[in-house]
Amino acid sequence: MNKKVLIVDDDPRNIFALKLTLKSRGYQIESCTMAQEAIEILKNDHHFDVVLMDMMMPEMDGYEAIKIIKQTPGIDKIPVIAVTAQAMPEDRQKCIDAGAHDYVSKPIDVDQLINAIEKLL
Repeated sequence: MNKKVLIVDDDPRNIFALKLTLKSRGYQIESCTMAQEAIEILKNDHHFDVVLMDMMMPEMDGYEAIKIIKQTPGIDKIPVIAVTAQAMPEDRQKCIDAGAHDYVSKPIDVDQLINAIEKLL
């Protein structure tokens, strides 16, 4: 399988938990804690299959980052799954409107996350 996932979250504990979960299922994982860094990683390596984007981060949030990804040739087709603690129905729509392909709320339901990833691959 060896699908490549980029995890973007300002909380290292979230990255750690997601990495363990996804690696155990055979995914290849890279991660970073800042949206700007994520955009640079994607620009330098177009071979990611999906991005898990935390929506609430300092400096640049996930909404802004997704917009930039969607406007950048070469990385604009990489699917992004919004990952957020904001779990109201309008939050899901806001993420989709920003360009996310799917939405998973925190605390993360692993099965829901895997299903979201599998749907995009």
